[in-house]
Order: sequence, then C-alpha cells, then structure tokens
Amino acid sequence: PIVILVGFVTLIVFKRELHTISFFGGLVLNEGVNWLLKHILREPRPCEGAHATLTTEYGMPSSHSQFIWFFVVYFFLFLYLRMHQTNNARCVELLWRHILSITLLGVAFSVSYSRVYLLYHTWSQVFYGGVTGSTIGVVWFFFTQEVLTPLFPKMAAWPISEFFLVRDTSLIPNILWFEYTVTRSEARNRQRKLGTKLQ
Repeated sequence: PIVILVGFVTLIVFKRELHTISFFGGLVLNEGVNWLLKHILREPRPCEGAHATLTTEYGMPSSHSQFIWFFVVYFFLFLYLRMHQTNNARCVELLWRHILSITLLGVAFSVSYSRVYLLYHTWSQVFYGGVTGSTIGVVWFFFTQEVLTPLFPKMAAWPISEFFLVRDTSLIPNILWFEYTVTRSEARNRQRKLGTKLQ
C-alpha cells in the first residue's frame, strides 16, 4: 500500500489528471470506511499485542486486503472499460492487459495471504476486507464514470485547476497511445525546426 500511495502522489504531481485524482480519492474513502468498520465491529486480531507497530488492535476487516482489492478491482475496470483500443496492435494490446491483470491478481493474493501468514489477521478478516474493497472499487469506478466524468470538463476549466495545470483526459480513449503519438510528433517537429536553424 505504501508503494501504491507514493506512486499515486507522484502521478498526481506530474500528471495532474482528474481521473487519477478521483482514483486516489476513492482509495482515501476506502481507508476511511475500513477505519469506521474496524471501530464498529471491534474484532480483535489473532495475536493481539504480538505486533508492536500496529496502529489499531482491531482486525476486522483487514485494511491491507481491503486496500489492495480496491486498487486491483478499480484498475481492472479502468483497464478494460475506460482504456479503449485505438491503434491496430489489437493482439499486443490485449496481451499486455492480460499480463498486467494476472500480475495484479498475484500481488493481491500475495498481500492477502501475507496478512494471515504473519498473524496480523484471520482468514475471515482478510476475506471480508477483500470483499469490502472490491465492492467499494466497483461502486467508486461507476460513480466516477457516470457522475464525476461528465463534470470533469467544468472542473478542468476552474481558475484553480488552470493555475495548477489540472487537466481532463476523459474524452481520450487511450491516453497512453495519445501521449505517445503527440510526444513523438512534437519531438519530430522540434528536430526539423532545429535542423533548419542549423543549416
């Protein structure tokens, strides 16, 4: 989770894209729900008091499991529903999506298993953490798509958004392909201009 959070902060600082900010907002909401559930259910951890670095003695649901499953489910939906195919490399595009999906699933299962193996949680705490995170991930994705995304153009036009260079890329089907082609085109134009000046 720490690596993911650092990655998000880095993306937000350098990309300043509204969908990324919304994704991060969903992660923060997910953590808030986890804290609330832990203090409502108050179920102890399997080895209470054995780990000195814990922020809370409650274990239901597992915050690590809830966090990673929110991230993975939201990312799956983003990968397969938000990023549409725009170039001709259909097989290559699908291959890297599937490889990334399988890798993320492996990470999610590893994180979930590690919480039980290290005696931080029981299997039920990890399971319900995963179910809660996955559910919030689905709900937040469709809330972002159906409610927030239509508002993104207006948000991007706010003076504060323009001041901080916050942008909306929701109308671009495949942002990776778009950024690649635009950057390549701009680099070639600048090379031509530089070549003309040197002659």
